[in-house]
Amino acid sequence: MNPITAYKILTADQWATFERDDVFTGAPVDLADGYIHMSTADQLDETLAKHFAGQTNLTIAEIDLTALGDTVRWEVSRGDQLFPHIYGVLPMTAVRGTVTR
Repeated sequence: MNPITAYKILTADQWATFERDDVFTGAPVDLADGYIHMSTADQLDETLAKHFAGQTNLTIAEIDLTALGDTVRWEVSRGDQLFPHIYGVLPMTAVRGTVTR
């Protein structure tokens, strides 16, 4: 069974835009791929190391996947692992909490 919580890593600018707009439409990589990339708790550290190494002031948003309904798809990606992808926008109402790194 897939987890009901996932994480989205955002830069300071992305988080500021998310807070201002109350909805996140995606980072450049998300827009290019056609979905919002997310990670499970077990995948988070590897995603941080691979895609955000050396960056500071990152916000890690904990997302309630149940609030997103059918927009969430679990798809095979890095290392043949299933990753949660959002095919749509991410509303602020789905954010359970945040941590800054």
